[in-house]
Amino acid sequence: MGDVLAGFHSTWEFDTDSVLIRFERGIRTPKLFHVLGERRVPYEAMSAVELAPGGKRGTVVLRAEPRRGADPLLEAADGQLKEGCDPYRLVLPAERETLADYYATELRAVLPADADKPAERHLVAAPASPHSFKAYDGKASFDGEKVSFRWFWTGASSTKWKAGDQTFSVSDLEGVEWRSPEVAGGHLRMLPRGGRAPEEGEPDKDPASVVFGLGYGLVYESLPFAASVLEAVRATEPTDPLEASPAKALCGAAAATTHPGRSDPADIAERIRHLGELHDAGLLTDGEFTEKKAELLAEL
Repeated sequence: MGDVLAGFHSTWEFDTDSVLIRFERGIRTPKLFHVLGERRVPYEAMSAVELAPGGKRGTVVLRAEPRRGADPLLEAADGQLKEGCDPYRLVLPAERETLADYYATELRAVLPADADKPAERHLVAAPASPHSFKAYDGKASFDGEKVSFRWFWTGASSTKWKAGDQTFSVSDLEGVEWRSPEVAGGHLRMLPRGGRAPEEGEPDKDPASVVFGLGYGLVYESLPFAASVLEAVRATEPTDPLEASPAKALCGAAAATTHPGRSDPADIAERIRHLGELHDAGLLTDGEFTEKKAELLAEL
């Protein structure tokens, strides 16, 4: 196609086999778009294209529907993004409707024949994401090979403190579960392969989850993070259907390895103090307290 269609918050640059979506960084632009920067979307990653009146008077919206499984960002979001944060939605002035209709027609002409079928692999790259972000009850980190959860004594439940900090290798994961921080119960949960399902609906007690809260795990931080982990997980999946993993578990599991110990004496002392509080409150048995204290002292 070789042309450009500019909207209010993004610009679409059409190429022979893909569209490059460049997102604006204006003060009224969603912060998620600031993080996305730009994304190249192959036409084979689309399943449908529509043109409709915009929500505001004097606007029209050109929207492409991504194929299921083609984009790790949309796969992780699982339909939870607000309309204004939809990266496949181009809002235009109504006077550009004729031009937008032309591009919509051109896009429909290059959609793949099997556009109604799920993509066999990710066709759109996950956005660059922060290496870590703060949730309410812990800090989540990802280095490309493993995800780590380090609990905050001010927010983590006693169940998570008993389990200790967690590390998940992407090769041991089956997926991720992201629930938007903009609704109650927002969290990010790792889904280990064949793992034991925790109590459903209680991510605050699941060591495979970090819980969001007001100002913690914001969409533009946690969703790109989740997409990057999901992309890495999909890349490790076996191609032989006989070796493929079982269906995605509904919840995560506590079958993760313990994070290697830290050597900061002040941090160890603070963690031991918190264990003592849990023991005094009757949340830890004498044996559990002694065992966990010994583990922490061994990290010094």
